[in-house]
Amino acid sequence: MAAWLGWVIESNWTDPFLFAVYSIVKPVSGAAILVIMYGIISQGNFDSAMFPYIYLGNAFYIYVGAVMTGVSWAVVDDREHYKTLKYMYIAPIHIPLYLLGRGVARFITGSIAVFITLAAGILFLNVNINFAEVNWLLFFATLVIGVVMLAMLGLLLAGLTLMTVRHEGFIGEATAGALYIFSGAIFPLNVLPEWLRPIGYFMPTTYWLELLRRSLVGNVAAAFPTLANFSDLQILGVLTGLSLLFGTVSVYVFRWCDSIAREKGLIDRTTNY
Repeated sequence: MAAWLGWVIESNWTDPFLFAVYSIVKPVSGAAILVIMYGIISQGNFDSAMFPYIYLGNAFYIYVGAVMTGVSWAVVDDREHYKTLKYMYIAPIHIPLYLLGRGVARFITGSIAVFITLAAGILFLNVNINFAEVNWLLFFATLVIGVVMLAMLGLLLAGLTLMTVRHEGFIGEATAGALYIFSGAIFPLNVLPEWLRPIGYFMPTTYWLELLRRSLVGNVAAAFPTLANFSDLQILGVLTGLSLLFGTVSVYVFRWCDSIAREKGLIDRTTNY
């Protein structure tokens, strides 16, 4: 029911046709900006292995902002916009599950954007994916682990949002923007200053994107230096371990923030600006 509520809220701002057009134009426009930048820098060398590397990284990174923001934004939506969060708290529901359910709508719209971006790359931009050689088991296992990990990070951000005022409503996008640099989304971590690289190696999104690339394009992604010395199984193990670590931390951070928010009366306090 929380997922359905989230979908109704996300899609009720316009008629279905305009919503469908927006869902198509937004991801294609974002991908087009990246393609133009790459074309200028590489002087049109779209046959290089670097192009599918950055294109796929950019496409799947859509999930990072969508899922984390979907979960954390529900706090602002219910507390500030509709002023119903206090009623959710006294209803016989589990608040963390409710917030995770609200994030499902953003996951659906994010999935549409990812699919459209990939389709545009394959059909028009020569992103070479041989579906007969795709490691589907690794792809779906990685995708599921990553989405759950992002949802738990969204729960952590939701806890922080409970303790902050309305202008922190975009904390999900801000965090996703920061992680964009450290996750190897469009360039290997090796180009970062050496003292910044440990941040990227500690982020589960780094291993998540690497495995998604490997599952779809195989040796093309594995040829890049960041994680080239690790096997798929090793990276999957690291991803799983970091996801469990961040998931556990997220649960405890949310409980701590929730306890403080209840004690200070922040559940129904609106900031009115």
